[in-house]
Amino acid sequence: MAKAPAKAAKGAEEAPAGAGKSKKKLIIIIAAALVVLGAGGGGAAFFLMKKGGKKEAEHKEEVAKPKVFVNLDPFTVNLQSADGDKYLQVTMSLEVEGDDQATAIKNNMPQVKSRIILLLSSKQADDVLSQEGKDKLVEEIIEKVSDPFVPKGDHQKVTGVYFTSFVVQ
Repeated sequence: MAKAPAKAAKGAEEAPAGAGKSKKKLIIIIAAALVVLGAGGGGAAFFLMKKGGKKEAEHKEEVAKPKVFVNLDPFTVNLQSADGDKYLQVTMSLEVEGDDQATAIKNNMPQVKSRIILLLSSKQADDVLSQEGKDKLVEEIIEKVSDPFVPKGDHQKVTGVYFTSFVVQ
């Protein structure tokens, strides 16, 4: 009988040691999984931040670009009218994409003025008095001024027209 209690005592000592090994294995597996997940998440965050940083830098470069304006002399034209003589006196500035575009427009100013005068004088007073009429006129001016100055030439890059004075009499 002496042997039986010794076995029982020996078995009781082995059980906690075996339970300790399985707990250690479980902790090591969990720690390894956390390291793998952390590395994957860190790598993903690094690449996403890197891409986002480039987009942000590109966006900041676009915003930092100064606008270039070409101021035009005032225009006074007769408007088409059945009610009698109507006149339009307008002063405007053109917004262009860079100094090279501004130089091209300044170098071809007689053509620019002629195109705008022909466009303005073809309008009726009622067409240009409403906000919608002015918005349409802006689009038409951009289209006319953007046309090439020479046959098969490059289009100008006019991005906006701003009226600084607009009087219909």
